[in-house]
Amino acid sequence: MHSPGPVTGRRVLALALPMTLANVTTPLLGFVGAAVIGRLGDAALLGAMALGAVIFDAIFWSFGSLRMATAGLTAQAVGARDGAEVDRTLARALAAGGLAGLAIVILQVPLGAGAIAVSGASPAVAEGLASYFHVRIFAAPFTLANYAVLGSVLGRGRTDLGLLLQVVINCVNIALTLLFVLGFDWSLAGAAGATLLAEAAGLVLGLAILARLGTRPFRVPLAAVRDPKTLRRMLSVNLDVLIRTLALVAGIALFSALGARMGDTVLAANAVLWNLFLIGGFFLDGFATAAETLCGQAVGARSAEAFGRAARLSLVWCLAFGLGVSLIAYLGGGLFIASVTTNAEVREVARQYLPLAALGPVAAATPFAFDGIYIGATWTRAMRDLMLAAVLAYTLVLAGLVWAGLGNTGLWIAFLTFLAARGAGQALAYPRLLRKTFALEAGPAPEPARG
Repeated sequence: MHSPGPVTGRRVLALALPMTLANVTTPLLGFVGAAVIGRLGDAALLGAMALGAVIFDAIFWSFGSLRMATAGLTAQAVGARDGAEVDRTLARALAAGGLAGLAIVILQVPLGAGAIAVSGASPAVAEGLASYFHVRIFAAPFTLANYAVLGSVLGRGRTDLGLLLQVVINCVNIALTLLFVLGFDWSLAGAAGATLLAEAAGLVLGLAILARLGTRPFRVPLAAVRDPKTLRRMLSVNLDVLIRTLALVAGIALFSALGARMGDTVLAANAVLWNLFLIGGFFLDGFATAAETLCGQAVGARSAEAFGRAARLSLVWCLAFGLGVSLIAYLGGGLFIASVTTNAEVREVARQYLPLAALGPVAAATPFAFDGIYIGATWTRAMRDLMLAAVLAYTLVLAGLVWAGLGNTGLWIAFLTFLAARGAGQALAYPRLLRKTFALEAGPAPEPARG
């Protein structure tokens, strides 16, 4: 395999910026879908579309660990110049994603019934949601296989190809949604079918791109895919990342639930500010991806020097962008709030808490960068434990501040504390994990430490 190349600031930016652009295209898809269904003039259909998107985001986001684990393990194989292991890693990830996707399809009846029951939707919305759900559910094997493909591409450091795949999937989805819904009048089933075909097209394109790069996952012997030692490692890494993700979701859900108890106005204002924070996250996530690639390749190459440089540059650039995004959010937040809501009371409350919300991106910069560093090094057990500890600290701070009468101010301070606690914990654990990884790698080809 070709050498991954030197670790430089320019390379960090070259890896990060394409994924930032890819992240920005995703909200456009949701906007177009809502706009197309909205043109049908039935509020129940629009509500069903929105609920369906939330349900599938929750289902598929739970398997996001497949993308991250594949990227980290692939980056290490690339750093070690082990093309055969790159193929084996992708073959295992495709098998895991395909099997999980098939299980979701098989379980669609209880999953659909449970999702509709939990949503509390009206009969009209529930009917539309069912028609959407039972078509889009067949995209599950393709969607999860695409996570594996994307992880393989990113692990190689080809974020440009990652951007291409995301743009193609989203553009095909948008085009087919317009055709099926407005052209063929297939309503929600058409929108779901468009997503199904777009994911399938993305998988075909992704596999074709990987074939051009020399990857042949379907030629990997079944015995190598089922090798107990490597399969356990892959599943263990995925489980660690899954638990970490669920803990993060629990922390966010707690924030939303407590905000809802403070009244509709506060809930709406927090929702506006939360969207502002998520936009900032688009810019930071690209640097996490860069860290995954560079740090993983350094572990594979057994270069502590390259690893340290990759970690430092990723942190510096992520912090710089986080500071810039926070400044823009603070200065332009008023315009953003006004563009999102016309309710005067919601605008006033949102502006009141804008200074705290604007600190979110800079507070999130360190944990975002460290997430990429830890995934690239497959320190996933440590990442999982540190996330659980941060959620516990967040809960204790939240209880103290909110119950002490600080209300929504306490809620935002606790959330910022959560972000800071994550970054601080990862920074404190970093030197020990670094020493352990490269000390263990002094021998002949041992496995990288997982923390």
